[in-house]
Amino acid sequence: MTLRVYNTMTRKKEPFETLEPGVVKMYVCGPTVYDKAHVGHAMSVLVFDMVRRYLEHKGYRVRHVMNYTDVDDKIIRRARERGEEPLALAERYMREFDRHLEELGVLQPEVKPRVSQEIDWIIKMVKGLEEKGYAYAADGDVYFRVTKDEDYGKLSGRKLDEMMAGARVEVDERKEHPMDFALWKAAKPGEPSWESPWGRGRPGWHIECSAMNLHHLGEQLDIHGGGADLIFPHHENEIAQSESYTGKPYVRYWMHNGMLQMGGEKMSKSLGNLVTIEDFLAEHEADVLRMMVLSSHYRSPLTFTDETIAQAEKALERLRGGMRPAHANAPGAPEEVLSALDEQTEKTRIGFETAMDDDFNSAAALGHLFDLVRVINAARDAGATAAQLQPAQQALRDLAGVLGLDLTKQPPQKQGHAEAAPFIDLLVEIRTDLRVAKQWALADKIRDRLAELGVQLEDTPGGTLWRWK
Repeated sequence: MTLRVYNTMTRKKEPFETLEPGVVKMYVCGPTVYDKAHVGHAMSVLVFDMVRRYLEHKGYRVRHVMNYTDVDDKIIRRARERGEEPLALAERYMREFDRHLEELGVLQPEVKPRVSQEIDWIIKMVKGLEEKGYAYAADGDVYFRVTKDEDYGKLSGRKLDEMMAGARVEVDERKEHPMDFALWKAAKPGEPSWESPWGRGRPGWHIECSAMNLHHLGEQLDIHGGGADLIFPHHENEIAQSESYTGKPYVRYWMHNGMLQMGGEKMSKSLGNLVTIEDFLAEHEADVLRMMVLSSHYRSPLTFTDETIAQAEKALERLRGGMRPAHANAPGAPEEVLSALDEQTEKTRIGFETAMDDDFNSAAALGHLFDLVRVINAARDAGATAAQLQPAQQALRDLAGVLGLDLTKQPPQKQGHAEAAPFIDLLVEIRTDLRVAKQWALADKIRDRLAELGVQLEDTPGGTLWRWK
């Protein structure tokens, strides 16, 4: 099946074809680093990590760029509140986000440019837009002329008159049109600034991504990704300034992930309804968050609750259950069981690829992995040996790895688990003796009390196994 990708621009799924054979140029908007990153930021990172991993699985070389916004109004305000230098504050949060990328098991982007190191490219682009008549200077600021861009609004489907209706646009008599947006801002006391043809100043928000893409990936991209909240105005303005500058289509496929919600609202720093990545990882392993994201289609909103976290933990445990070893002294499973296992393994490979080829449908792909886990577990219970389980378990591990999940990694033990293990072994041994003596009530009591304490027993032909729930 041919990979098909939903394009926000055309509002439909399209066959995936790259500008350069075998190479994907993918740019993803990164964070504005003025505070600790939250799990909403992690959601976007994990979505496009999944996209990249699957494209590489398909044989593409992915040139992945993710930016850091380290010059911005929010950073300047926060630094002023804390009595810090804006660039120093941004640097600290960038280092912290880099650490989170490693903790989340995310493949590192090829380049992670930052605004403060791209000023020459930004000035070059603003100057070029001015020379072409798409931009104009006003008292040290430079604005983009939205009226000169005939198809402005094509990504969001908005028209200029509709944008104005009900919009809260700050009145600025220096602007030719209220929707004109800043490409360059004149310096104010205490703000980071650089020399430019218009005097000392700093970049506007939207121009940074256009300039970074021009610098690191060229005039045209295959994929531009980010959260759905960036469609307007950020990505709309990127298109306007990039295509006006180059005269070429900017992006082939616009991909936007749904937003992470808490209490029915988008999780954001401004609303204060956030859970930081640091706080989440202090309580849960990284693959739990990845499983949460994968269990929903990337374009759908995802609600963050204790229930969805618990569901992700159970789903991860189910997948890892498929990797449990064969029972001790397993005699070998009947031929019909092994035939069913081989058939399901191949069926899972095909189903997984089909689901992922349909606009990266990770939720459906996981469903095929769970089908394989169910058949592996049945084969194990039927006496399959390690050698008989190996091909199916290898397929399970490989396909889960395409999604970034590590099924060989054991979750960190909770405090007291290691110390309790010898006593649980003893109780399991006593229960086995009670069952031999047909003391069923006492044996069941031990099983039930262990279950209340979070220990699950599994009676197999090779003896009783136990694990933490």
